[in-house]
Amino acid sequence: MIIITIITTIIITITVLNNKELMKITILTENVAGGKFLAEHGLSYLIEIDREKILFDTGHSDVFLKNAQKLGIDIENEVEKVVLSHGHWDHGDGLRFIENKKLITHPTAFSKRFGKSDRRPVGLSLSKEEIQEKFDLTETINHHQISTNLFFLGEIPRLNDFESQETSFEFENGDDDFVPDDSALVAVVNNELVVITGCSHSGICNISEQAKKITGILKIKAVIGGFHLKHQNRQTLETIEYFKNNNIEKLFPSHCTELPALSAFYDAFKIEQIKTGKEFYF
Repeated sequence: MIIITIITTIIITITVLNNKELMKITILTENVAGGKFLAEHGLSYLIEIDREKILFDTGHSDVFLKNAQKLGIDIENEVEKVVLSHGHWDHGDGLRFIENKKLITHPTAFSKRFGKSDRRPVGLSLSKEEIQEKFDLTETINHHQISTNLFFLGEIPRLNDFESQETSFEFENGDDDFVPDDSALVAVVNNELVVITGCSHSGICNISEQAKKITGILKIKAVIGGFHLKHQNRQTLETIEYFKNNNIEKLFPSHCTELPALSAFYDAFKIEQIKTGKEFYF
């Protein structure tokens, strides 16, 4: 009887461990609305890992807060750390609506930047000085450990010849802006990688290679976020080939990934559309 009880306990323990939700991502802001939730051109994800809740980007308004409230999430009291993927308005202007948190980003995120075609401002509404008054700011070009299994990738090396070759942005002085601050996160889950990206101006394949490099883990289980692919061109096709060669199990391109590219990804991987309010478990 004792032996049976011990065996039963072991089986239950193994089942619990196998079913353990090691990471959860909640979509607070996206371009596409889900159900009763709001949407805008922007991105904000809540990442739950290592018993922490970490906010990745904030969209450009308070939509992320309104959607969080509908989900029963208290950003003010439950979140201590915020990561800004890069200094564009649609990823960081929501910072105006929160404060008193640790903020991690690349130092170039606070540059004044514009669209080339019409000189429209595309940077953050808040200055670096205003950010420093509201947040405990960490600026780094190097990778940074956020929690036990979550890492900020830092500045992404531009390694291949099909990503980050052109830009529609420029700095205040007129120099080309290839968004050097564009970074991402990587989570280690069951010794596999989940790459979480904001906009991938640096190239989603470059980002994935940086994730492998800093963790020493080669297996990428999933990639989620903006891929910044617009057309069914060489960059999109090379990216699809890269993911096939790396045997990626789950792909969730969103936000700045436009319909022609999304169509190509659907044909190749039967992807699922990301909408506000959705929850993903890894």
